[in-house]
Amino acid sequence: MSKLISAIHEYASTQGNSAALISNGITLSYQELAGKIDELSKILSQYKGKCAGLELKNGFNWVLLDLACISEGVITVPLPDFFTPKQRQHALSTSGASLLFSDTLNNDAKSIFSINDSVIALERLKNPSIQLPEGTAKITYTSGTTGEPKGVCLSQAGMEKVAASLIEVIGKSAAEKTAAVLPLAVLLENIAGCYATLLAGGCYDVQSQSSIGFQNGMLPDSQKLLEYLHKSHARSCILVPELLRGLMKTMLVSGLRLPEMKFIAVGGSRVSESLLRQAQETGLPLYEGYGLSEAASVVAVNTPKQHKTGSVGQLLPHGEVYIAADGEILLSCPALLGYVGAGVAAEHFATGDVGDIDTQGFLHITGRKKNIIINSMGRNISPEWPESELLAQPPIAQAVVLGDARAELVALIVPGAASVDSGQIDTAVTRVNTQLPEYAQIKHWQMVMPFSTENQQLTGTGRPRRDVIAKAYRDQINTMYSVA
Repeated sequence: MSKLISAIHEYASTQGNSAALISNGITLSYQELAGKIDELSKILSQYKGKCAGLELKNGFNWVLLDLACISEGVITVPLPDFFTPKQRQHALSTSGASLLFSDTLNNDAKSIFSINDSVIALERLKNPSIQLPEGTAKITYTSGTTGEPKGVCLSQAGMEKVAASLIEVIGKSAAEKTAAVLPLAVLLENIAGCYATLLAGGCYDVQSQSSIGFQNGMLPDSQKLLEYLHKSHARSCILVPELLRGLMKTMLVSGLRLPEMKFIAVGGSRVSESLLRQAQETGLPLYEGYGLSEAASVVAVNTPKQHKTGSVGQLLPHGEVYIAADGEILLSCPALLGYVGAGVAAEHFATGDVGDIDTQGFLHITGRKKNIIINSMGRNISPEWPESELLAQPPIAQAVVLGDARAELVALIVPGAASVDSGQIDTAVTRVNTQLPEYAQIKHWQMVMPFSTENQQLTGTGRPRRDVIAKAYRDQINTMYSVA
């Protein structure tokens, strides 16, 4: 039995009445949770070793189904709602999924379980079986920078090592109550949010995405999200930088604060030091971290006890990291078994990220190896650097910097609100340029529509898909350079 399932049953015996899950005004105690897992596990026992897609909204059923699949050895393929139909089908077919669990009953599906009037429906699929790396428990498909997501095969023991390491460095008090902000189909929320909280005996507050303000992919109603976090009395949550910026702006305008929060982890893309400082000034206990799917979500994270602004924290206890001669970060990833259709994993995983480890053991990320801009003067520039400074400016919601093989950098900028005009953005860009050396300054910019998962210009964790964006705005980019 997995350590996570064992821990839940142990808590059912030692603190059975303690809250384990909260959703839609209903609370499940640890005793009730263990009972529901056992009940659903009996139904799933006939599917041991099968591969199943998980396509449910955040809530009780997502968590229960995931845990029951762990208990019965059903391999899961979480399907984010931001996947296109083509990406969804690619994930199901390439993984060889023979089952699809969802919360939608149709002509091909039957209800196998229900809780609080919400059903888990099962549909049988006709995909041919695929040979997966031995021990695969979950296949997470990363939207990445290409149209077809890549299936990362992870072991259950490896994922649980990450969750246990997080509790070790952060402490159980932060996991006393965790609010689920990201979709559970995103590995970061699934492992660092759900697994870590339950492993620590805490309470996981998991509401539907629509009820906490998410009506438009990764760009929510920040006021609604802030009110949810305030009313939930949560001690911790996980954010991506885009959500952090929206929350901070709303907090400054509304005056509403989160006094019960002890730990907010932020990751997915680089966060500027000025934005981190602003967050601290508004009372947010914000700690930057770093991770990726191949490492089962988290590699390093700052904590209240070990914290250095500008770094992504010290490594989690279970992991090892190496810096290659060219600065690329190489990892030992215990959970990584390989990729769908690509055999077993190499001993050391090349992350594609560039960085270094300082004398105190803090990891610093300077950019993506493949994103490095080499300008026409031979200067190497990580676009994440000027972008993070642009994103710290209140008038700017999103920014992508370009300039490979060019003499100057240009930027595509999404305004922070409909009321923001070009003059405000120009002032913000000028302010940023005073903090950057000449070769990294933004010489021209163009206002554009928001980047989102719906238009395939953002990954699930909020990173810009640069090739897609550059293609979509090719004419605007050429226009900026024509006046340079």
